[in-house]
Formats: sequence, C-alpha cells, structure tokens
Amino acid sequence: MAKIIKDWILPIAMIVGALTYRWISVLAPLTPYLIFLMLLLTFSKISIRDIRFHRAHLWLLMIQLVCSLAIYYLLAGYDVILAQGAMLCLLAPTATAAAVITGLLGGNVGFLTAYTLFCNIAVAIAAPVWFTLTGAGAGAGAGADEMTFMQSVWLICRKVFPLLIMPLFIAAFINRFLPKVRKALIYIPKMAFYLWVAALTIVTGVIVDFLVNNQTTDLKTEIGLVIISMILCCLQFFVGRKIGRRYGDPISSGQGLGQKNTILAIWMANTWLHPLTALAPACYILWQNIINTWQLNIKKQ
Repeated sequence: MAKIIKDWILPIAMIVGALTYRWISVLAPLTPYLIFLMLLLTFSKISIRDIRFHRAHLWLLMIQLVCSLAIYYLLAGYDVILAQGAMLCLLAPTATAAAVITGLLGGNVGFLTAYTLFCNIAVAIAAPVWFTLTGAGAGAGAGADEMTFMQSVWLICRKVFPLLIMPLFIAAFINRFLPKVRKALIYIPKMAFYLWVAALTIVTGVIVDFLVNNQTTDLKTEIGLVIISMILCCLQFFVGRKIGRRYGDPISSGQGLGQKNTILAIWMANTWLHPLTALAPACYILWQNIINTWQLNIKKQ
C-alpha cells in the first residue's frame, strides 16, 4: 500500500484537492509560502561550481520568453483566456523537481540546476512586464485601470520578486554563513517534493471551486485549455531535446524546457489572470507526468 501511494502521490493529491475543494480552497493564501519554501530548498542545494552559463541556456530562455508572449498575441484575437493559458504554459519556470528526473534519466544535473536558477530569475523579471503588456496587470488591484505601464509593472514586481528572488538571496546567505543550516536543509528527505504535493492539493481545490461556482464558464474554452496545454507540453519537451542534442545533452535541455513549475503558474493565474486560465497549467501537470513516466520506463528497458 505504501508503494502504491508513493508511486501515485501526485494523482492522489489532485483527487483529494478536487473532492475536498470546499474546505481545501480556503487554504489558497498558503500557496505562495509553499512555493517560497520549495525554491529555498532547491537553491540551498546549488553549489557555486554548478552555476555555469551554457549556450543552450540562452536558446531555452529565448524560446520560453519570446514564444510565451508571441503565442498570447497569436491567440488573443480568438480567445483571450485561451491565450493567457497558453502564455502561462510557456512562461512558467522549470520545476524544482526537474533536476531529480534529469538525474534518473542520466542527464546533466548541474546543467539543469543552473538553468533552474537562471530561468527563475528571468521569469521574475519578465513576468511583470509580460502581464502588463497583455493587460493582465489590470486585475492586480483597485484602480489598476488608471495606472501607467510602469506603475502596473511595479505593482506586479512587488509580488513576484519576493517570491522568486528572495529565496535565492536567503539561500546564498545560508550557504555562505550558516553551513550547518544548509546541511540540514539539504538532508531533509524529499521535503521540496512533499511541499509540492501540498501545494498541488490546494491549487486543485481552488480550480475545482472556481469551475463549480462559475456558471458562465465556456465549455469550448475549457476544452481548448486542455488541448493547448497538451500540445505545448509535448512541443517543449521535443524542442528542448532538439536543442540539447546540438550540445550533446538532450535530456537536460528537454527537462529544462518541458518540465514546469506548474504550481507557480497556477498561482500567477489566480493572482493576475482570469481564474479559468489556471486550468491550462493544471492539465500541464498531467501531461508532463505522463511524459516523465514514459521516459523513465524507456530508461529502465
């Protein structure tokens, strides 16, 4: 029984969140704190020797940032909610668990760890601008419609930067001045993973709560978000591996571009975008785990 729960913990978390949405959704304010702790644990494990910029990192970042904005403008004329969901599927940074999967597949963990760091910094800088350019910043607070571009960017920066950048500075401080604390953080077994499970349970409850209580939801948009998340997930794994193959490491680049921090993406959707857009990164969780399971099975053969 314990092995079954361990192997199926992510689907179980989503089912629990869906079934208990009335109660679990009230825990939504805890999500940013869980994300903060996940990033702190991840960055605490990064050694300065691992942080080396690779040319492949630049290509991956360009695809992630440029294409996320491009796909929004491509789809916005058809369906703004669909466009926002697609943008999130591309913009979301690399998942903290991607390094684990990369190691199991035989990829370069140092490459992936460095990209996770660079990617989170890039998204922290780009997200406020991207949300403002797409009009998403207008939902960030009262009177936002009258804000200038820079005021809207600053409003979002105030929430994004502490969440994505502060864990980096705190981890750097701990690594430099508190080695015993760093050692304790590193050896907490799978703590980041279980924080991810907790966050997944909460955000699933939030999404289901919105779908149940929103009677004006367009079924065509919902189906579109499910399909676009699947297409973008497959494309990012494929393109990432293609880029990595040019530099001799398709696994690391594939995981770096394809495996996303969907919990962060869902939080962004619930904070600044139309709540229904969270359905895209929520479905992305399913698709990326199917791909990871398939890759691990291929590796075992």
